Amino acid sequence: MTFVNRARHWLPLLPLILLFGISYWLNQLVQPEPGKPDSRKRHEPDAIIENFSAIKLNEQGTPHFIMAANKLLHYPDDDSTELVVPHLTSLSPERPAIHAIAKRGIISSKGDEVFLHEKVEVLREASATQNELRVHTEYLHFVPDQDRADTDRTVTIMEANNKVQATGLLMDNRARTLNLLSQVRSEYVPAEK
Repeated sequence: MTFVNRARHWLPLLPLILLFGISYWLNQLVQPEPGKPDSRKRHEPDAIIENFSAIKLNEQGTPHFIMAANKLLHYPDDDSTELVVPHLTSLSPERPAIHAIAKRGIISSKGDEVFLHEKVEVLREASATQNELRVHTEYLHFVPDQDRADTDRTVTIMEANNKVQATGLLMDNRARTLNLLSQVRSEYVPAEK
């Protein structure tokens, strides 16, 4: 068999081979370029602020709420904001200031709620009519605009010579109320002489 006879047998396959080659080339053109992975799919911070502090003013232009932290981290994948050692302060001319500190905190994506976690301590300053009050818990949900806080965890409350333990708490600084939800135990601790 000569070269011409062999070519004659392969000639009908030439358009098919050409079509395959063009298809492969077009497929390579439309493929996305391998690049960096999309960082929005990973839970990595896109902003880190050290020694963070922010002040919210009331209608009169005086400080109403102060939020500070050793570090603030923002995550774009779920629009969450994490605080390392947050310190919150709620101020009002009519009521004693309330301070809250914890090991870590999370700010809601809208920025209207703060969730404190691990070794949470709340301090309500003393006033002319009220003693200093301290609350210890492992979790606290705080709504600054409403001056409210709540938890469903165990709380220990110290005021003057009283120690109270309970499960669950609703704290309303505007109404000056503290509601304990269940398993309330109280102990009077006499002052040392």
